[in-house]
Amino acid sequence: MAAEAAALALAPRLFQQAPSSDYEGGFPTEEFEWLREAGLLAAPLATTLGGSGLGEKKQVYALLSTLRHIGRGNLAVGRLYEGHVNALQLFQRFGRPDQIRHWAADVLAGHLFGVWNTEAENGARLEPLPNGRFRLQGSKTFGSGAGHVTRPLLTAALPDGGWQMLILPLDLQQPEYNTNFWRPLGMRASASFQVNLSGLELDAADLLGKPGDYYQQPWFSGGAIRFAAVQVGGAEAIFDETTRFLRAMGRTDDPYQRQRLGEMSMLIATGQHWLRAAAEFVKRPGAATSSTLPSHTEATVAHANLMRSVVEDLCLRLLTLAERCVGARGLLRPEPFERLHRDLTHYLRQPASDAVLADAGRYALAHDIPAYQLWA
Repeated sequence: MAAEAAALALAPRLFQQAPSSDYEGGFPTEEFEWLREAGLLAAPLATTLGGSGLGEKKQVYALLSTLRHIGRGNLAVGRLYEGHVNALQLFQRFGRPDQIRHWAADVLAGHLFGVWNTEAENGARLEPLPNGRFRLQGSKTFGSGAGHVTRPLLTAALPDGGWQMLILPLDLQQPEYNTNFWRPLGMRASASFQVNLSGLELDAADLLGKPGDYYQQPWFSGGAIRFAAVQVGGAEAIFDETTRFLRAMGRTDDPYQRQRLGEMSMLIATGQHWLRAAAEFVKRPGAATSSTLPSHTEATVAHANLMRSVVEDLCLRLLTLAERCVGARGLLRPEPFERLHRDLTHYLRQPASDAVLADAGRYALAHDIPAYQLWA
């Protein structure tokens, strides 16, 4: 709860500060200092490692609420913080005890982690060297926080075709950043550059887990509930600014505005309910109660796919309603709608949105059981 309270307190400051880093190549440096000071960068670590256990099963709702509040303040900060959380969860899940202690110490020392997984045309490859070290070749795209993330977690192809996770200590060596790659509609402040990794070397101790661990389910697809939580926060920010704008313009008695706000309220409540439902689903026992029911892993992935699909849909609908509420006047700077609209629209473009919804449909068709049992 301490992390959730800290994020709740920070959200207004993040919102007020957001325009200052909203330019191509910008990065919310000051905002991440605030997160460090509030203990939010260390919070996802286990309590035995100096964190607060944020994201453990009993704290999943606290994690999602923390991400929601940060996203409500600044979607770019939320996107970057979600990547940091993802990396910390991955190394605590798949790392050896000595690696976990080492990387946890890096977190406590102030290092920012992230996950760089998207492949460029010449994707990242890992070449074993005769001295037991490894050399990277190739590139990653959408390297969020590039130039500021000092401990990126990424995947690279091994010579035998497997995919290996690793964590790069970028305070010791620097890749080449292609800043021209990042000319986005929104999320300017996330500094998601193309990263040329060719020639960087690392030790065996920098490799995380076994080949293929990154794609283990339910964690790979189930992690979508984290970025969906940030998106719900962005939707809340748009809702709050819409009501503020209408009050300032004296339009609160307009019946059409009230109807739109009713629809927007329904959408916001839907997103908030799904956050709690997702957290409750993760907390369920890990084994199916009957051989006729889907496995817990399969059900968790399908439920997460539904959540991210619902959140995408409600955000898109809310954006249209907000545009109609505020009109052309509200979309002029310095009103925040233009930035909020760009950032949320861009962030909603997560990969394979059609495929994940189709997979939820496949899950329903694959199990000849009634709806009341489908998510059990």
